[in-house]
Amino acid sequence: MVNILHRSHSENKMDNLTYQTLIRLNPWLTKPGLWPEAIHKFLPLNYIPRALSLSFVPDKINLLIGPRQAGKSTLIWSLLSKLPEPVLFLNCEEPSIRNLCQSPALFLQETEQIGSHCKGFFFEEVQHLSEPGLFLKGIVDQKPGQFIVATGSASYHLRAKTRESLAGRAIRNLLLPFSLKELSASISGPPLVQKMEIERIYNQLLLWGGYPEVFLNENKKELLSQLVEAFVLRDASDMYTIKRPDAFRALLKLAASQAGDILNLSHYSEVLGISVSAVSQYINILEESHILKKVPPFVGGKRAEITSMPKIYFLDNGLRNFLFGGFAPFEQRTDKGKIMENFIFTELSKYINPLLDRIHFWRSKSQAEVDFVVIKEDKMIAIEVKATALKKVKISRSLRSFIQSYKPDKTIVINTSLREKATIDQHAIYFALPQDLIDMLKM
Repeated sequence: MVNILHRSHSENKMDNLTYQTLIRLNPWLTKPGLWPEAIHKFLPLNYIPRALSLSFVPDKINLLIGPRQAGKSTLIWSLLSKLPEPVLFLNCEEPSIRNLCQSPALFLQETEQIGSHCKGFFFEEVQHLSEPGLFLKGIVDQKPGQFIVATGSASYHLRAKTRESLAGRAIRNLLLPFSLKELSASISGPPLVQKMEIERIYNQLLLWGGYPEVFLNENKKELLSQLVEAFVLRDASDMYTIKRPDAFRALLKLAASQAGDILNLSHYSEVLGISVSAVSQYINILEESHILKKVPPFVGGKRAEITSMPKIYFLDNGLRNFLFGGFAPFEQRTDKGKIMENFIFTELSKYINPLLDRIHFWRSKSQAEVDFVVIKEDKMIAIEVKATALKKVKISRSLRSFIQSYKPDKTIVINTSLREKATIDQHAIYFALPQDLIDMLKM
């Protein structure tokens, strides 16, 4: 077989394996009339629209990152299906496609022969390329006027392989699993029907999380198991070349058991039998792969604040419960507070702009604490989470202390039953249900 990357520029014959792979991925190359109908094979019958708004900008690398199986490709295909002209689709997990994508110049030369009528490129799982940043930059530089869209599930790996910055050339967007707002957007019917359906979706997200395939299928536990194994065995062991996958797996379970707690690297090191630096590296990999997130403390200039160590949360309740806690109904659980607090964090993460907004927690040396302090568009929102059915307004000493010290622009107490507005010292406090959260964040 001829290697297309090592022949002279005068040869025009693409090797058969690469050709067949491209035709299989892009049936509209040989039958242009199939576009865009052939795209429907990439879309589920019960497609649920996403809240993330994307636009394909020419001469930019439109990069959509997020965890495995969060629906990145499905979102891209749903948008591409509205275009009148085809694109060239390249799945970078395919070995022949990776070989094709080693040189921007040769790639453009080869693909021009069969895809000259394509008006853009769609690279899926671009982190599998040896130099994704340099390659994509070369495509933009050498073929202006076309758009490039790429997905990637491991931003840490993507950056680690990129020696040249994409600053000014890339538009980055983050897609996480389904949010309650997305899943409830299409609910219609009488008010009671809507209320009960939203509550059903909320309870499912609380226990099983929002990964699209998990949410839309019955065998949820098996699918979550496959997600964990794919990440531990494939990504962590192969892509990150982790030397102790057993310790990495144990760290995942330990982190799940302590979701919402202060991250103590020394404690993790002692429990897992690995160095503090290894624990830190593993946590960074988990964070950059969108499995969990470190939440830093809110620093408001008070000496009493603890400012050194972050908290950790999982970005999906289903993964957290699979690794620790199980799937017993909410009412029967001993970890109600943890899973509800983690769920609120997942919803906040899907709503805020990761480049402009911030999520913190607040804790003082006297143990006064506010679960979340959200800085959004220069406004401060304090959020306290109560996994209980409040019957009347109750304001904790911690929340009073924070309000008096920092005067947030809005204060919300999330609970399971009470919707009411209270006032202390002319400061409004809104009591709301978890399903009210996103609407309550609006200023």
